[in-house]
Amino acid sequence: MSDGVLDEAYQRLHRTGPEYQGWLSNHGPMAVEALVRHGHPHRVHRWLDDYLGRLDELPRGLHPIDDWRSALGDPKRAGDWLAYFDRQLREHPWRAVLGTWWPRLLPGIAAGATHGVIRVGHAVRALDPDDENRQRLAELGQALGYWAARWQPIPGTDRLLTAETEGPGSDDSDVAAALDGLPRIDDQTGGVRDRLDQLPGVPRWEPALATLRPVRTPAGAERGLTTLVHRAGLDYLRFGHAAPVMLVHAVTAPTAVLRTLPALDRGLWAPSFAAAWAATAAMTSVYAPADGIAPPTVTPATPAEVFARAARHGDEHVVKLADAILDAYATSADERLLTAPGYAGQLI
Repeated sequence: MSDGVLDEAYQRLHRTGPEYQGWLSNHGPMAVEALVRHGHPHRVHRWLDDYLGRLDELPRGLHPIDDWRSALGDPKRAGDWLAYFDRQLREHPWRAVLGTWWPRLLPGIAAGATHGVIRVGHAVRALDPDDENRQRLAELGQALGYWAARWQPIPGTDRLLTAETEGPGSDDSDVAAALDGLPRIDDQTGGVRDRLDQLPGVPRWEPALATLRPVRTPAGAERGLTTLVHRAGLDYLRFGHAAPVMLVHAVTAPTAVLRTLPALDRGLWAPSFAAAWAATAAMTSVYAPADGIAPPTVTPATPAEVFARAARHGDEHVVKLADAILDAYATSADERLLTAPGYAGQLI
């Protein structure tokens, strides 16, 4: 029954575009997948009834994608990208399409304030390895198309993706220290694109990005991503008050990458960690204050209660943060994490 609800929700959502009101991301597919995943399918259609009214229609294409490099990062070609991936996923197995395009899209992980990769992560989680479910394949296609249309690099990421490492590579303590050592942009106002544009002018930005040594193995990449999500979740408790919505993505972007790893060739895991680190670092540097506050006091709850409260709250960012936090809690058993979704619910 839950699977049917998700497919029905996707069908409703696939008549809408990946953005609305200019360039705000359509969170519908991500939120409904999380609601179903955590046992709340009964909330999905009522939630959509409220949410769909704000969305725009599916964008029309201009002309088919031929030279993909020149079309990458061109939001005017969004309709063309959606049509391109729909065709690719009708003609090829979804894991083959993902394997081809993941390394092409990964350098532009900032796409749509990281919503491109986040939507892909939710779409991949909903698919079985040999899935031929048309609604779920269509969702993966729309997610990849959105990422391609909004493709945006983070300054310094190209060096991370091509870096070679000597020695053991990063460990858990490196992740925490690297997050603590991130600089901040001077002017934390304006939209995410304006803020990211300031990073090249921050003298300590690229050295700070490079303090986290590249990982050497797939196991190291998985461990590094797990630690990154954990630490970013704890940092939300210190910094979330400054940008309650945008700092959610410092947690959900690396979570999406971590979820996608099993569907990728293991040779892609290390650069995936590097890109996820850059995404979390960038969101922290452009939105978090230099000094955090003491973590808030939130009523303790079980994991199931944490998500149930987020589902009742209904904000898409609260739902997605709860979804990511429960993943992190499952691997760390760190009960401090369970306060983050409730805190986000208070702030948003």
